[in-house]
Amino acid sequence: MTATIQTLDTPDGPFTLLVDDRQRVLASGWTDDHGAILGRLQVTTAAIREGEADAAAAVRAYYAGDLGAIDAVEVHQPGTALQLAGWSALRRIVVGHPLSYREFAGVLGRPSAVRAAASVCARNAPALFVPCHRVLRGDGALGGFAWGIEIKRSLLAREAAASS
Repeated sequence: MTATIQTLDTPDGPFTLLVDDRQRVLASGWTDDHGAILGRLQVTTAAIREGEADAAAAVRAYYAGDLGAIDAVEVHQPGTALQLAGWSALRRIVVGHPLSYREFAGVLGRPSAVRAAASVCARNAPALFVPCHRVLRGDGALGGFAWGIEIKRSLLAREAAASS
């Protein structure tokens, strides 16, 4: 498989995305370190080249205020049945209405499996496109985020402002 990697400038800093030859996002995040993006993958790619990814337009649109632009972008990440269900559920969280990890576990049909729900978020490779930043601790605190709490705070603030 070949893949394309691209880094964009965003208000939250550099954002790098890796897409396959079908333009599905495999991994993404707020860094210009390609190794950090590749490290998020559970599989390796045969060849990676720099270039323009179709998903870059959705990132630009998201930061320009079209928060739904990321929803139409196809993603691909292998995982367990629970992970796949979780990543799909994350894409359905309404902008501006984050869930607690407990609520997210409930959405997955396992209300007592809060740690498993948190693990689904932690193993999410295509950040932003699969919006794991929309899950918070039960007390409303931000909790963890692979790309840093300040970026999570910024994304949630942007989405809250747009939804009000």
